[in-house]
Amino acid sequence: MMHRSQSPILLLLFLCLCAPLWSQTENAPSPTLETPYNCMHVHLYYLQTNTYQPEIAGQTFYQIADSVERRQKAIKLKQILDGNGLYVHLNLLPQQADYIDSLTNKPYYTPFPDELPQVYLERIDERWYYSRETAQLIPELHKKIYPFGTDILLNLLPKLGQQHIMGLAIWQYIGILILLLLSWIAHKLLSRILYPIIRRLARSRYTELMEDKAPIYKIARVFSMLLISLLIRLLIPILQLPIGLAEFSITGIRIMITCFTVLLVLRILDLVMIYASSYAQSTEHKMDEQLLPIVRRMLYIIFIIGGIIQILRLLDVNVTALVAGISIGGLALALAAQDTVKNLLGSAMIFIDKPFQIGDFIEGSGFVGTVKEVGFRTTRITATDTSIISVPNGSIANMSIKNLGMRVYRVFSTELGITYNTPPERIEAFVSGLKRMILSHPKTLKRDYYVYLNSMQASSLNIFFRVMLEVDGYATELKVKEDLILGMLRLASEMDISYAFPSSSVYIEEFPGKLPNKSVRAESAEELERKVSNFLDQFTERHREA
Repeated sequence: MMHRSQSPILLLLFLCLCAPLWSQTENAPSPTLETPYNCMHVHLYYLQTNTYQPEIAGQTFYQIADSVERRQKAIKLKQILDGNGLYVHLNLLPQQADYIDSLTNKPYYTPFPDELPQVYLERIDERWYYSRETAQLIPELHKKIYPFGTDILLNLLPKLGQQHIMGLAIWQYIGILILLLLSWIAHKLLSRILYPIIRRLARSRYTELMEDKAPIYKIARVFSMLLISLLIRLLIPILQLPIGLAEFSITGIRIMITCFTVLLVLRILDLVMIYASSYAQSTEHKMDEQLLPIVRRMLYIIFIIGGIIQILRLLDVNVTALVAGISIGGLALALAAQDTVKNLLGSAMIFIDKPFQIGDFIEGSGFVGTVKEVGFRTTRITATDTSIISVPNGSIANMSIKNLGMRVYRVFSTELGITYNTPPERIEAFVSGLKRMILSHPKTLKRDYYVYLNSMQASSLNIFFRVMLEVDGYATELKVKEDLILGMLRLASEMDISYAFPSSSVYIEEFPGKLPNKSVRAESAEELERKVSNFLDQFTERHREA
């Protein structure tokens, strides 16, 4: 399998060997300069290899007395066009002598208004020339295309050989080999230099990422390939390839730079998401952990779409018209898929409002369970029988949700029914003991509790018991309720109090052979207090925190 690091080198080699040779024109033009077409035709034609007459090409510049300067400006301007990979389509050039630019309403013509607006032609004394501003800017533009003294190679490399093989001169083949060698050396050096630098920059206190070298290595490798692609883009104009091949090669390199840039951003995004995931795990909100994959997926889509749009621009595709067409199609699709759009908006509202988070026990219309996952379209809930319930987010956004997982306190409320034959003094002592039991338990809230003799029912005297529990989970809640219920039973047993149940009793005062019924033996307040204190000592010892 071909290694990714070889792709720019092999692409360059493919472009240089497979693209055809091209010349700007075939018929020799007469330097009349009466139209923009003739001006550019003369300039380009007389600088081709087989028709090389720079003196004639220099006539396209106005009022430059020095013939050597005219020649140099004509040669450098062609090198600027070739270095930018700008292909001049002669059949599209204006052939009217009185051509007027529609924007400036002046006799100007700009061949490449987007790529090279500084280069334009103007009509002077009934003839068309490269403008005086263009002539002044040629040295600056040339230096921009061939920086760091690389323009010296334009004169040095052709001396290595002018014999042509398969449409390219020998010196161009030598230049390609030199460029490939430089790219290979640069890749070896960068792969060793960038890795420790990026590793050091990527250090974070939120994660032990440094133990995993894969994310850092991927960033270093893609960054290295991006720099190599930029190096090739910088040096490829020196080869002075035929314009068709130069245009094809430079466009290919620009597409490659775009791809590597997007890939580098995605690799950095992966690294950031690793940090964000580690940070999210340290927070109390579990929804953050669920939100990160969705954010990552959305950013992936945005960056990839941005890269595709840039590539389409490089291929001269009308992106505005394309986006407009996609927008109309997207509107039609949205109308046809209203439910899907509704669920997507519902998903956004869930993440914004945060009515619940992962792990919360919620109750809604037709479902009860623990939130397992919040996706783009549905929310998955684990029911008590471990089955999975998928609820559309659009429905949840418009539904009343009872979030049992966000409760600060849990409520334990019940009524204790005792028999009617219990003496009032004993009931008072029993109620007092229940209150003190609440104060003794470590998981009960020591305020806003209620323990009172509340009602007289058909078969029992009812004591209302309500207390708030300071627990953080359902299992702990059940354990504390069990402690309190067992405490109620033990206290009642200690005080000889019987719990009533729904029944009907018939009491007969006198019956032959039976003694009359006797009421429950009354006890003194001191004796009742002793029983309550004895129970509370045991209860406190049993539930004392470690």
